[in-house]
Amino acid sequence: MTNAFSETPVEYLKGVGPGRAKILSKELRIKTFGDLLLHYPFRYVDRTRFSTINELTPDSPQVQLKGLLIKVEEMGFKTSKRLVAVLKDDTGLLELVWFKGISYVKPKLQIGREYLAFGKPSMFQMKLNMVHPDMELFSKAGSEASPALEPVYPSTEKLSERGLNSKGIGKLTKALVFLMKGKVNNVLPDELRGQYNLLSREESLRQLHLPQSAELLRRAINRMKFEEFFFIQLMLLRQKNTQQQKLKGIPFLKVGDLFHAFYKHHISFELTGAQKRVIKEIRNDMGSNQQMNRLLQGDVGSGKTMVALLCSLIAMGNGYQVALMAPTETLASQHAESIGNDLNGLEVKTALLTGSTKAKQRKQMLEQLAAGEIRLLIGTHALLEDRVVFKNLGLVIIDEQHRFGVAQRARLWKKNTVSPHVLVMTATPIPRTLAMTLYGDLDVSVIDEMPPGRKPVKTIHRKDEHRLSVFQFMREQIAEGRQVYVVYPLIKESEKMDYKDLMDGYESISRSFPLPDYRVSIVHGQMKAANKAYEMQQFVSGQTQIMVATTVIEVGVNVPNASVMVVESAERFGLSQLHQLRGRVGRGTDQAFCILMTGNKLSAESRKRIKTMVGTTDGFKIAEADLELRGPGDLSGTQQSGLLDFKIADLTKDANILTYARKAALELLEQDPGLQQSKHQATSRHLAAVMNERPEDWSRIS
Repeated sequence: MTNAFSETPVEYLKGVGPGRAKILSKELRIKTFGDLLLHYPFRYVDRTRFSTINELTPDSPQVQLKGLLIKVEEMGFKTSKRLVAVLKDDTGLLELVWFKGISYVKPKLQIGREYLAFGKPSMFQMKLNMVHPDMELFSKAGSEASPALEPVYPSTEKLSERGLNSKGIGKLTKALVFLMKGKVNNVLPDELRGQYNLLSREESLRQLHLPQSAELLRRAINRMKFEEFFFIQLMLLRQKNTQQQKLKGIPFLKVGDLFHAFYKHHISFELTGAQKRVIKEIRNDMGSNQQMNRLLQGDVGSGKTMVALLCSLIAMGNGYQVALMAPTETLASQHAESIGNDLNGLEVKTALLTGSTKAKQRKQMLEQLAAGEIRLLIGTHALLEDRVVFKNLGLVIIDEQHRFGVAQRARLWKKNTVSPHVLVMTATPIPRTLAMTLYGDLDVSVIDEMPPGRKPVKTIHRKDEHRLSVFQFMREQIAEGRQVYVVYPLIKESEKMDYKDLMDGYESISRSFPLPDYRVSIVHGQMKAANKAYEMQQFVSGQTQIMVATTVIEVGVNVPNASVMVVESAERFGLSQLHQLRGRVGRGTDQAFCILMTGNKLSAESRKRIKTMVGTTDGFKIAEADLELRGPGDLSGTQQSGLLDFKIADLTKDANILTYARKAALELLEQDPGLQQSKHQATSRHLAAVMNERPEDWSRIS
């Protein structure tokens, strides 16, 4: 589209005017001709295909019916008020029900007229009905002007009241499609369109709004999906190239004696092939003149911390300091303890800095840090304080990076005149499509192999009625010397209710597992840090056999002796959270179990989550299922990213198109990194517009 055409205010389109323009802007953010053309239909009605009432089931997809309207009646009062109509065809009767917009819908329904009804059949009180169907008089729908594939547009109740329901928006869009002839630029380079056999932009928009055939519509949809992905990838890859040119890194020219000594004498097990591959990738980054910006993904228990430690030893072996930041005191303390034990015997001074560090100890620690005596500083947000000064910070490691904001992370790697190398780690597996989109400007390493000898955790679903048998299983495990977690949900909106659930559960378990045979710890977010640390330590040391907790133990508790994870009200957890909780057990050599407790009544989505957890322990398969169930905007932290505001592309379904689009973006930038060639000017201008619309990628490391 030329700028003049696409940026024309929508009020100048015939049939809109200032009043409708105002409500289109408010309800759908449609302000210009370009916005309206990119307001895509969300489905298409095939006017050539009809179903009959007698063939409908509750599992039928959305269907189109043709029948006589024989009854229209308002029923109920106030909150239970509804509009009920009856549609009759040659095979039977079907109730049509509206709970909203009754005053708008009722006047348009005429008894004795033939209608087309479009909607999803459902079951209520053992009787089929259709809730909020789209209705249209058959004589009008059957006119020659109607296409076989009729677009259905997203609208709102307020727009519908102004005549801008799907039909009204379609009428405006149809008029605009006729106006756009010859005014649409091809923003994709001609050679790229030829290579991937893509329709022109103008033809794609025409087919999306006025499809001539199912095949042309399919090609138009795929072309616009490709374009959307292509420009996101172009933006991310340009950011990456610019960053590499601007930010020179500290070259670590050798692996160093510390690394060799640790690898030879301090590792009692063989690293997995995946760990070795990732260390090599990181080593190559740190050995170049570029600043490393790498995301390390690895499932719970895959050995990310050992990779981070080995990379830290390379930095220290080159004379630089390392900072490792974790989101909680528990996780930071655990890292400090495990890394301290691993480094025992090597001349590497480490320290732990958290909000609980005493003033005298903190003062001494900061002096040693500034002097370069402390070579590895592990801590929480406390590392970000201005008074924390390094002598020569060379590597920053962020654990569970999604729990830190961009500004927080940036403060840490600005603690050196030359930007340190940055490695961020996450135990939350990220689906490939999401990683390519959110982290397209980063280098990504994946540890996709578990240490040998690890037995997969057996996951079992049990309902409340099986609680006594679950308690008996817990007793059997404890009798064998094992320990048990019992976790209750924590939802911010209802902390009081959750606290009550937790305390009721604690009292129930205390009664069922009485002293002196059993000791029970309790940990929750309302406890003082010191009390929480004490209870945690009691469980870690084996003084207590059962840990009753909220999700504060989701990240960072490592008790190899714990073999059972009982998740109460498991239907209230997301898949990612359930997977993280399951990762707290199975860290030793014994068989571990995760028991998902639920009520008897589960929604279809909850059943699918539970089935997924029982069916696989593969974090990446779980992440893909989570993406499909919840959508990318709901996954951990990603709703902050404007990158996910797709108009037509779908990360859950369009992985192949995304892969091709990224490949095409890479090839174009290799050919013309600055997009300065004349044949790429339209692409360059459109990229600038895309970058202007979307906020800076929240996930960028530096």
